Amino acid sequence: MTFYLISTSHLEANIWFKDDEDFRVGMNYIAIAAFLSGVRIIAFILMSNHVHVLVEGSWSDALEFVNKYKKLYSFYFRKKYGIKELLRRNSVDILEVGKEFESLERVIAYVMMNCVAARICLHPTGYKWGSCNCFFNHNKQRGVRLDSLSLRKRRRILRSRVEVPGSWVLGEDGFVLPESYVCVDFVESLYGSPARMNYFLNASSKAKKVRESSGPSFKDQNINAVMIDICHTLFHVESPKELSKGDRRELLSQLRRRFGADLNQLSRVSGIPYTEAAKLLDDL
Repeated sequence: MTFYLISTSHLEANIWFKDDEDFRVGMNYIAIAAFLSGVRIIAFILMSNHVHVLVEGSWSDALEFVNKYKKLYSFYFRKKYGIKELLRRNSVDILEVGKEFESLERVIAYVMMNCVAARICLHPTGYKWGSCNCFFNHNKQRGVRLDSLSLRKRRRILRSRVEVPGSWVLGEDGFVLPESYVCVDFVESLYGSPARMNYFLNASSKAKKVRESSGPSFKDQNINAVMIDICHTLFHVESPKELSKGDRRELLSQLRRRFGADLNQLSRVSGIPYTEAAKLLDDL
């Protein structure tokens, strides 16, 4: 078996998933892209400006998976937001586990701990946009099989005409439950017990980052919602792109005061390049 960690580069001045609808679509496209490419999903997580997916298959299968995923989500994003090339130049790393990484257990832990490192939650099980809740979970979410829904409803929910397995289960949050297609039994047998999985989670580089950092503790989506409201109510514009230099400075200042966000997060959410944001805030 050959495993590959697929990681997209972090968008510095934009975010993939602006609200829960975007995340739901992103979750469903993981399942669809896996089905189309033939890879087996071991673990994955969707972060606001990048994704990590651990797959089993060939390198060409992994490449096909991520290309299909980006194509599916780019089409959705363009239709919703009118942005044509969000992911076209978003680079991707496909690294073979065993060559670039010490062990499969550590890679899975690295993937799952991204949400904790971003200070979104205290434990991966508190984050629903990924496979974190699949493993050693005896209270899994209920749902309905896709084949119990009409063809039209399936296509509307999945935002795709691809005929995926009817045995997949649609959860209450509107996306296919990851345990429908993630290799849960394999991962659980790999770790052996919840305690051993927690050991790897706590020993991961992401856990170390949390212990050493006091970075942002608010989700990009929460800050994005407030930013849009500020643009509307205070500046009477639709987005930061329409603001003057002085108004951009005021917007960034307000977001930093309200949320304690660092420059990386401010740049990501506002779409203002990092160097420009740094200069604007230094001018205060």
